[in-house]
Amino acid sequence: MIHEIILLCLSGALIAFLQVSGTHSFPHPLSAEEEKSLFHAMRDGSADARNTLICRNLRLVSHIIRKYYPTAQNQDDLVSIGTVGLIKAVDTFDPDKGAHFATYASRCIQNEILMHFRAQKKLSSEVSMQETIDTDREGNPLTYMDIIAEEDTIADDLDVRIQCDKVRRLVAEILDKREREIITMRYGLGGTAPMAQRQCAEKLGISRSYVSRIEKAALEKLRNRL
Repeated sequence: MIHEIILLCLSGALIAFLQVSGTHSFPHPLSAEEEKSLFHAMRDGSADARNTLICRNLRLVSHIIRKYYPTAQNQDDLVSIGTVGLIKAVDTFDPDKGAHFATYASRCIQNEILMHFRAQKKLSSEVSMQETIDTDREGNPLTYMDIIAEEDTIADDLDVRIQCDKVRRLVAEILDKREREIITMRYGLGGTAPMAQRQCAEKLGISRSYVSRIEKAALEKLRNRL
């Protein structure tokens, strides 16, 4: 595992993607379809698929370190430790169980870093979950309990963004013109405020019940494809 970290460092992957002390543009996250395809390719022995899964998810390591350890002096070490957790997540994740990889990987990364801090205390008395291990951006103490208990939303945010992109694509691909108009107006897909069925009906010059029927049929199409 350490050998893999060295290879990543030599290739410039960590330097290019994990600039934890500043802003940096990461590659777009993988879509659910791309992710599943890569995991299946990795199962078939593709090293390239495995490397892609690691590199395209390095944003998770960066996010966790920026959020929980912004003032840590040993951020280079934490980057390496967090990446070990990411690699373990890639190697052990089962895409067929229905879980979201970003959620799974985030926990693996946090667990790896937490084990690192526990190992540092191995020669002392047992670790208190209220023990301060760092401070946040506002200078407040960060404890082990904070790491374990706080809900991280990056995985959910990524999943919502992926699903929203998929819905927009399906709206354009499988709905007819009238269905697209109504779904776009009803749910504000064009960047405008969502409209009530009555407002849609008035704008299109049709009855509200007709809008309701078209909307129901369009949503059923989208639901079947999703």
